Amino acid sequence: MKRKAMMLLAGLFTLAVLTLAAPFAVMELGSPGMATASRALVHAAVGYSGGTPEKGLLPLRVTSGYRVEVYAEGLGNLRFMAVTSAGDLLVSRPRNGEVLLLGRDGNNDGRADSERILLRGLKRPQGLALRDGWLYVAESDGIGKIALDVERGEIKGDYTRILDGLGDRGNHWSKTIGFGPDGWLYLSSGSTCNVCEETDPQRATMMRLQADGSELEVVATGLRNSVGFDWAPWSDALYATDNGRDLLGDNFPPCELNRIEKGSFYGWPYFNATTPDPDFGHRLPENMPANRPPVHEFRAHNAPLGIRFLQHQDNDEKMALVALHGSWNRSEPDGYKVVALRWLDDGDIVEDDFLVGFLQGSDLHGRPVDVVEAADGRIFVSDDYAGRIYLIRSGQGDDQRAAVASRKLPSAGEALAAYSPDQRQALLEQGEQLYQSKACDSCHALPTIRHLENVSARYNLAELADFFLAPTPPMPRFELDAGQREALAVYLHSRAK
Repeated sequence: MKRKAMMLLAGLFTLAVLTLAAPFAVMELGSPGMATASRALVHAAVGYSGGTPEKGLLPLRVTSGYRVEVYAEGLGNLRFMAVTSAGDLLVSRPRNGEVLLLGRDGNNDGRADSERILLRGLKRPQGLALRDGWLYVAESDGIGKIALDVERGEIKGDYTRILDGLGDRGNHWSKTIGFGPDGWLYLSSGSTCNVCEETDPQRATMMRLQADGSELEVVATGLRNSVGFDWAPWSDALYATDNGRDLLGDNFPPCELNRIEKGSFYGWPYFNATTPDPDFGHRLPENMPANRPPVHEFRAHNAPLGIRFLQHQDNDEKMALVALHGSWNRSEPDGYKVVALRWLDDGDIVEDDFLVGFLQGSDLHGRPVDVVEAADGRIFVSDDYAGRIYLIRSGQGDDQRAAVASRKLPSAGEALAAYSPDQRQALLEQGEQLYQSKACDSCHALPTIRHLENVSARYNLAELADFFLAPTPPMPRFELDAGQREALAVYLHSRAK
């Protein structure tokens, strides 16, 4: 009897090892398009970044006249940035509830001189704005501010909320802010869903408020997820990126660039650009204003996020840079780069590649999020997939590359080794029940997407459990306690199909 029990345990152990090892083979041996789409969706859902290049050069290439370098790395789930007049770079980290300060590059070696946490204990912060000695932070459910000594790079006094009560449930919980030429603080809030009729009138909108938090009003509606926005310096016109809906095929609908006008309606959920939505087009209310078409269309599922109009370059071009986070809902991956938009004299907008190389065949090395420009012309790009910030500045050649070291991947069995068989089984059962009850397979079982595999290559169990506090869109955020987050993390680490 004892011998049979030992044989059974040995068999279960072998099966567990094979199960945990299977995702590695799937990710490496699957078709290039499906493997990359899998990596992108796994990153969207659990932050998995997969492997990195061998020691040497990260294959990034920037347009002629510039060079690209790694300014800081090992930063985790960084998102939006703001650069101070003294040259320090502020970076939001929603999952950690923090704002980092990367010290100015005083020795001009192309790297941040220091790294420290400026603010902590925030609720999923993303957008950052600077005005009159104050740092403003957009948390998922409100906006706060704190005095900032720009020269010293130090905060002063207490952090206070100027706005509370913003909705942050569902898919697009993040908030972005920026001060306009009119002195108002603008605020974008994405939709709760892929496609639906919102019940919260502040979701899927652009809003604005005074710097003290008063006079909050909706400026524009029908904006599914306008994560990034900025003002053209030659006209003060407000432009915002917008992510099109998912699950309508590889090439539809386009993502958008919209010129935001007060009182305008930009289509979602009833239109995709100018085409009626197949699910909601017939539901368009009679009292809705006319659908305002985008001024520029990005390729479907490219996921444009941060946009920045350049004002300190050695040319007179009317140009903005846009970070394309890249597709997850596409059988052939697309995006994963920074593009330049150029406004021509006739009003046309031309899109060209600016920084490329994050996607090499089926190898995914990064996902750009935000772009900022310093007063001296330096350009910074954040990458939440690799946890890096890149510095782009004037330089010779059109094939400048960024040097980074490779990262060692953990073994498949290490994550679950701390649990006894009984503990592991109980957590697996609870995690599977949560996975099913939250209908996670409604996305993760799509035919063009593999499954949530190999997450231990990105996070240990504690880090993965913390991820569920602030998941990367399009994954919605669920209200889970610490035990549920642990169980779901264990389940995802062990799951393979």
